[in-house]
Amino acid sequence: MNDELLGAGAGHEDNAVDGEILSSENGGHDLAVADDMLPATLHIMPISTRPYFPGQAQPVTVNMEQWGDTLREVARSGHRLLGVAFIEGKESGQAAVADFPVTGCVVRLHRVPNPQDSSEESAQGVQNQFLVQGIKRFRVVRWLSEEAPFLAQVEYPRSEGQRDSDEVKAYAMALIKEIKELLPLNPLYSEELKHYLSHFSPNEPSFLADFCAALTTASGAQLQQVLETLPLIPRMELVLNLLRKEREVAELQTKITGQVNQQVSAQQREFFLREQLKVIQKELGISKDDKTVDADDFQARLEGLVVPAEAQKRIDEELRKLSFLETGSPEYAVTRNYLDWATSVPWGKYSQDVLDLGHAREQLNSHHDGLEDVKERIIEFLAVGTFKGEVSGSILLLVGPPGVGKTSIGRSVADALGREFYRFSLGGMRDEAEIKGHRRTYIGAMPGKLVQALKDVEVSNPVIMLDEIDKIGSSYQGDPASALLEVLDPEQNSEFLDHYLDLRVDLSKVLFVCTANQLDSIPAPLLDRMETIRLSGYIAEEKLVIARNHLWPRLLQRSGVRPDQLKINDAGLRYVIDAYCREAGVRSLEKQLARIVRKSIVRLLEGDQSKLRVGRKDIEDLLGKPPFANDKPLRGLGIATGLAWTSLGGVTLAIESSQVHTLNRGFKLTGKLGEVMRESADIAYSYVMSHLKDYGCPPDYFDTSLVHLHVPEGATPKDGPSAGITMATALLSLARKERIARPLAMTGELTLTGQVLGVGGIREKVIAARRSRIMELILPAANKKDFEELPDYLREGINVHFARTFRDVFHYVFENHLDDNALH
Repeated sequence: MNDELLGAGAGHEDNAVDGEILSSENGGHDLAVADDMLPATLHIMPISTRPYFPGQAQPVTVNMEQWGDTLREVARSGHRLLGVAFIEGKESGQAAVADFPVTGCVVRLHRVPNPQDSSEESAQGVQNQFLVQGIKRFRVVRWLSEEAPFLAQVEYPRSEGQRDSDEVKAYAMALIKEIKELLPLNPLYSEELKHYLSHFSPNEPSFLADFCAALTTASGAQLQQVLETLPLIPRMELVLNLLRKEREVAELQTKITGQVNQQVSAQQREFFLREQLKVIQKELGISKDDKTVDADDFQARLEGLVVPAEAQKRIDEELRKLSFLETGSPEYAVTRNYLDWATSVPWGKYSQDVLDLGHAREQLNSHHDGLEDVKERIIEFLAVGTFKGEVSGSILLLVGPPGVGKTSIGRSVADALGREFYRFSLGGMRDEAEIKGHRRTYIGAMPGKLVQALKDVEVSNPVIMLDEIDKIGSSYQGDPASALLEVLDPEQNSEFLDHYLDLRVDLSKVLFVCTANQLDSIPAPLLDRMETIRLSGYIAEEKLVIARNHLWPRLLQRSGVRPDQLKINDAGLRYVIDAYCREAGVRSLEKQLARIVRKSIVRLLEGDQSKLRVGRKDIEDLLGKPPFANDKPLRGLGIATGLAWTSLGGVTLAIESSQVHTLNRGFKLTGKLGEVMRESADIAYSYVMSHLKDYGCPPDYFDTSLVHLHVPEGATPKDGPSAGITMATALLSLARKERIARPLAMTGELTLTGQVLGVGGIREKVIAARRSRIMELILPAANKKDFEELPDYLREGINVHFARTFRDVFHYVFENHLDDNALH
């Protein structure tokens, strides 16, 4: 018989105890009696993979450079037996005597190298593989060599327990049951079992336990514990637990594999079914091609919409045309694109308005502080719509300097009504096709912005904001402002015609809100179609409330800072407003507060403080020196302070006059003045020169004087007639050699006969005066009504003199006489 059968028979522990006829290499039979057949000393070799068990036959890979001497010593012996011991956590070449366990397994080597072979190949680290057969457990008694090749005196312990007891048989049956349950889960178990049955009897409990342990994928430490357990019952109990864990893992793996296969099978099945369905539909002539799918999609979009008859007719014609075109032709793409836009318009689909004035007030007040007159005007507008049952027909124009909240007010109106909001800017727009769309004859043609807005909001009654309507341009491509005439006319926009769609679109239910910084650049026909609401800017008190309630919390939220970590008191906010941010809006104020937040965060991260409080004394450290710290109105001989309106709000305007020399007569103007302002200066010069005697001046003062009149900030363009009385007052102060002793500002147009005419921008000019802490004003009598319409908080504390002629101005300036025309 062969070597494997010899090794298997000799390796069974129980048989070795009882004594059996074992097959020898020579084909004869020897009587093997227990330990007499095994040597008392063994060469020991460590393995780091997993322990070997008696009866286990498998190859082993050996590094000949490390263990060649050991194998050659074994080959020289007649028994060819080697002891292998499992060492965990170390490479076999690094093993020392202290690392070896007490118990290992004796194995028989098959096809070992020739003992006389000492070739260089065996000594150059070549990995050789040998077949080994497990024989019996051994226990180290004493080490004879503590360096490789390791040699030890050993003994061969026997299994403990009666193998014929009922308890052992019960455990054996349990082991066999677990093996049977493992067989369907992994085909490898079946091959191992066949090998076992071909060599051994299943009625041998010791070997059955060892075989079952070797069959599992347990760790080396767990298998070593089984190897070291000699009593049968505890050993079989350990193996039974390992088999149950192996079965659970195998079942889970089978389950996962089944789920994956099921998903893959389902996808494959669906793919094959779809392909079969396509073939069947094609054979029956009922398949849908891309054209049919597109047409069905367009038809589905129109379900539930109230499409006008003209539009429905055109869409039906285009759908029929689409059905005859080839999908690859350019005309198909053009027609499909047209239908895509035509069916995206929300024909007859409207959102329900929230007609509740209380809700509207709450929305406006929560988003905006100040602007009480503007909010009241919007409430009036919404009240009319509430009374009528719908809000339509009006186009609002919000006019005011930058940063006063025009865009946010438009959004608040949409929130108050519960409508969708869409905004686009008209600034710099030069092509009327942006409004009315391109004609379909052009490549890349598209509808105008209004149709795009309706597509985006998906309703026909949104709030559409036309931002920066005063900055719209014109070119050879057309005049967008003229194109807006149809859009912003309530009598015409119910049948707005888009050039691309070539269909009438109803814009009458759309609420248009426009914004502008000034009215001068808006064409008169367009301005006539809109209802103007002015936003004049904020005074310091309003800015303080806005900063505390809106700007500061928003900046903290954007920066991820908790309100308790960083705080700024009212004194600090007021100092920032007065010394750094004197513009009409709050945009610059928000930027300065953002700088404070950023610099404060740096201090929080680099310092030891977890909280920071910003007060007035900290502002200059954070923002630097204030630009307006010493910005007081100019005073002196020949200087008068005027009030002017700009697109950025109201400002104070200092006007200086000086006598250059007395050699000849002359009048010089500087300060980048516009044509109208130069004419006002000439009128003021002529009026004062012709009335010098009346105002107590030398009659010949201007005959021999070159007078220079200058308006500071010469780089800033200035124009308008409202500085007429201010220029005349400056010239009169120069001629009288009398300075204006108190803070006083004025505005008004002067005529050659000395009449003072009304001007615009009274609200902005009053706010500018309050911002500069000038509380005494001279206004034209024609503007008395405008002043009286201002809110009480703007008029509070201001002394106003209303002048009909320049003699009234002279009276209030130089004689300081208050009469019944003064308003407190």
